[in-house]
Amino acid sequence: MSGCGGFLKRTFDVVVGGAALLFLAPVFAVIAALVCLDSGLPILFAQKRIGRNLREFSILKFRTMTAGNGPLVTVSGDPRVTRIGKILRATKLDELPQLWNVLVGDMSLVGPRPEVAKYVLLYPERFREILSVRPGITDSASILMRDEERVLSRANNPLAFYADVLLPAKLDLAQAYVREQTFGRDIRILGETLLVCLTRRQTRHDSWELLQKENSL
Repeated sequence: MSGCGGFLKRTFDVVVGGAALLFLAPVFAVIAALVCLDSGLPILFAQKRIGRNLREFSILKFRTMTAGNGPLVTVSGDPRVTRIGKILRATKLDELPQLWNVLVGDMSLVGPRPEVAKYVLLYPERFREILSVRPGITDSASILMRDEERVLSRANNPLAFYADVLLPAKLDLAQAYVREQTFGRDIRILGETLLVCLTRRQTRHDSWELLQKENSL
């Protein structure tokens, strides 16, 4: 994006992100109470991710899993996911605290989803290009691969499938976004995200074909 486009994008992030935080405050309060009643404290989950210009930051989510160590990827039926967590993950409401990440400048409303350092180190050159922009709450991969957890649950080796098949497919979409980003495209991605979350319609991406690719390796 040009300098003017970048300024418009950041202004949009601050205005819309700030307004959304205020407007959704009652929703935050309800979710916080439900998380606490269901599985206690803490309410929020923070994880180190790699952001713009490869700088580390803490991404925020409503906690959807029990405390403890486990795989970095989550599959359908993961026993670590709490009762309320299942609902939050299905509706993407667990991502709402990232509006704060947007407000403080760590993230944008739209942009490539940030990854943990382990996966960034697998594809450093690709991530160097992708993370020339702020990572976002949503992007094309978030929409098209919304069935990621179900696909991972069917993989022979979910961790290897994510690293070797699913992540490269996400990076293809992220690189296309960085090279072709416009403010109009951001608005379209936001609209599609809201439509998918509100209607819970099936995604259009052939994630299941990626699974077949894994099974044929």
